[in-house]
This record gives sequence, C-alpha cells and structure tokens, in this order.
Amino acid sequence: MPGSPFIIVAIDGGAASGKSSTARALSERFNLLHSDTGSYYRAVTAELLRRKATPGDTASVNAALADLRLGTRIEGRSARIEISGRLPGDEIRSREVNDAVSHFAAIPELRSALLQYQRGQADAARGGGFAGLVMEGRDIGSVIFPDADFRFFLHADPAERERRRVKQGQEDKVAERDRLDSSRKTAPLSQSDGATSIDTTHLTIAEVASRIGSIISGSLAPT
Repeated sequence: MPGSPFIIVAIDGGAASGKSSTARALSERFNLLHSDTGSYYRAVTAELLRRKATPGDTASVNAALADLRLGTRIEGRSARIEISGRLPGDEIRSREVNDAVSHFAAIPELRSALLQYQRGQADAARGGGFAGLVMEGRDIGSVIFPDADFRFFLHADPAERERRRVKQGQEDKVAERDRLDSSRKTAPLSQSDGATSIDTTHLTIAEVASRIGSIISGSLAPT
C-alpha cells in the first residue's frame, strides 16, 4: 500500500529449524524479498572447495575470496547469489559442502566478505519494488540487521531436525553444525536480545508462519 513502511524481518536458528519454509511463506504473505543466507555460505563454500581452498589454510581462502565477484539475481521473490556471474547449482547441498560449510563460515575473513553483500539485499528489495526483506540465517538479528523491525529465533529438538533433513533427502549433521556455529568466535549462532523465540518441534510450517505473521500484522496495523 502507498506509504507503507519498508520492513526487515530477521529469522535466525539452527539447521532444519524451519527458517527457509517460514521465510518463503512470509515473503508471499507480505510481498517481501526472501534472502537465504545459508545458501550464500553454501555457494561460497562450494566455490572455495572447487578452488582447492581449505578451512585450515587461511591464505588459500583469502586468495580465493579476493577473486570472487558476488552479485544478486532476483527470481520471483528470492534473492539468489551469483558468483562471478554464475548461479550455483545442486552442489551446494552435497555432503562435501555440508561437512565443510560451518568450518568455512567460522573464518572471520569470509564472514567479513559476505557482511556488506548480505546487508545489500535490503537495497535489492527496495529496487525490486518489494515491501521489505525477510532474511534468514544464524546471525541476522545479532550482526547483519541488529535493528531489524522484527527478529525471530526458531529452534527445535535435534532429533526432529534430523528427521526433517532425512525427509528432504539430505544428509546433514545438525547437532554438530549447531555446535560449530554456536562456538565460533565471530558472529556465533545465538538468539539476539529482544528476538521472539519459537519452538517449532511440534508445529507445522503454516502454524509457525501464522504465528509470526500475526505479530508482524499486529505491529503494522494502523492505530
């Protein structure tokens, strides 16, 4: 609607907590650009592996990062990352990438390289005529957009999250990834102050999206 505020919604949480499906539902309901930062880290990880960089060799990582050109391609309501003009493919969901992504993501230089790129998705949303941005990840409400209009943290029982990954046909050690992501020194996975916590263990995606949507709608409603 004319005059409506541009909003930023931050959704954080561990693997298979329901972030992506919830964010997509919210993007549809509120006409928000959806930004999946987990796919960004996976895409960069796949590219670094292709270039033979390893998490234990910071020099190899820095050399590869210096050569990457990051761009954004909007497809529908999704902001997809381009690396040197190319969209990543299914390789970002491979076991190799699953095993490596948290290790690469712990490298401060890599997080720094992606920081401004992620914040730039707000400009992409404005330029695309969206009513706002819904961004999901592990440090959105704490680091990327600490002043986001709405901040949520999704969590679920590890066994349930493992079950969800199996149902999706993916192999992902969610508990181990949580441990690595939560213990890294730079931008660890954590619930930011003021974020609304939602346990999704026994909720459907529709129920989670409805709960968050009600909070957003209630705040945006004219008084």
